[in-house]
Amino acid sequence: MTSEITLFVNPTAGRGRGARAARSAASALRAAGFSVRTVLGDTPQDGLARARAAVAEGTGALIAVGGDGMANLALQAVVGTGTPFGLVAAGTGNDFARALGLPLREPAAAGRMIADALKCGRVRDIDLGRVGDRWFAAVLASGFDSRVNDRGNRMRLPLGRFKYDLAVVAELAAFRPFPYRITLDGGEVREVEATLVAVGNGPSYGGGMRICPGADLTDGLFDITVVGECSRATLLRVFPGVYRGTHVDHPAITVHRAARVELAAEGVTGYADGEPVGPLPLTARCVRAAVRVVGP
Repeated sequence: MTSEITLFVNPTAGRGRGARAARSAASALRAAGFSVRTVLGDTPQDGLARARAAVAEGTGALIAVGGDGMANLALQAVVGTGTPFGLVAAGTGNDFARALGLPLREPAAAGRMIADALKCGRVRDIDLGRVGDRWFAAVLASGFDSRVNDRGNRMRLPLGRFKYDLAVVAELAAFRPFPYRITLDGGEVREVEATLVAVGNGPSYGGGMRICPGADLTDGLFDITVVGECSRATLLRVFPGVYRGTHVDHPAITVHRAARVELAAEGVTGYADGEPVGPLPLTARCVRAAVRVVGP
């Protein structure tokens, strides 16, 4: 393996944490004897093109520095190539890093861990989800949670996480279940009234909300959490349990496992790893051993 590795950096991640994290991680990697090249981009598309070029040129590893959005973008460059993927978590949610057992907001520690893993050959293959030509690592969200994302993205003020708190309040005021058509592994179509449907390759989204607590990155299957029709009061009562994963014990919630999921619902957008992938209907496939990751 070449000793040159590439840092793929979002300098604005975490309100500037990305740039600081890149410097700390690069110092740790250089101290371990690696040559470090940094790739930025004027736009996400430009950054992705540069990351793909680095992979094509034979970089020893592509290390994303930022949050889940940056990790998702980097995955598009390495999937199927055999190039090891690493992650220095410097965003707000960091759910993919959490699933991989990587340090959160500790870039020097992440850099040292990645360096040690690369030297020891400590890499493993994990599954990814695929919707059309887009890959995702953690969760494909739809329903109430994606409507919150929609509304938050349309709001110019306030800034930061408070914007999404206000979006939750606004969506609760307009809350209603959605008529879904769900098909698992090509079986019968299930018609259900659902508050949300989350398709989990990994267990969490939104900064540690364990919406699919049993999801395994290496089993070739999604965990699909369906929150059925419920009142606002029930939703508010059940919601805190999502951080522990205990919400799945509620009778309004069912969990399924499948390698292929087809979702259809009117007026609902799907978000994968926090990024919009388009309106439903969507079909997601779990692709076994799609990418090689560096980690503990």
